[in-house]
Amino acid sequence: MKKRAITLYINGDEYNLNIPVHHTLLQVIRDHLNLTDVKYGCGRGECGACTVLLDVGKGKRKTVLACVALAATMDGKSITTAAGLAKNGDLHPVQKAFVDESAIQCGFCTPGMVLKSVSILEKNPKPTEVEIRRGLEGNICRCTGYVKIIKAVQVASKKIAAGKR
Repeated sequence: MKKRAITLYINGDEYNLNIPVHHTLLQVIRDHLNLTDVKYGCGRGECGACTVLLDVGKGKRKTVLACVALAATMDGKSITTAAGLAKNGDLHPVQKAFVDESAIQCGFCTPGMVLKSVSILEKNPKPTEVEIRRGLEGNICRCTGYVKIIKAVQVASKKIAAGKR
């Protein structure tokens, strides 16, 4: 089995790994690093449970579906999982809004939903409900019906605009 040495920066921590070239980012995060906040859902990039944020430079990030991204292609990249959003013990405004608005039920989709919501607000700090719905496309929740999730994104948008953490 062919392996490749890579370095990943996940939630600010450096990981030097020697991984099989066919392993996905999800496999590396969960199986090699035991970071379980990134969930395995469908394994085909259709549900969004495995969403992570990838630093693309100049202070910009984009969402990546870790179940379909080969880890070897992420060498040297900075990645944020839901666990990496909190700073100094304080939840990110999106995480806090998900809790406050009861946007969490079983919790399985929550890490991916939170990261997708952060991405939406980084691109558009004041999205409309339609823009939030469009932005969340591809992340499936089987429990909430999305109403509370959308409300949480709206609340987080206001908190971020007000400079609250």
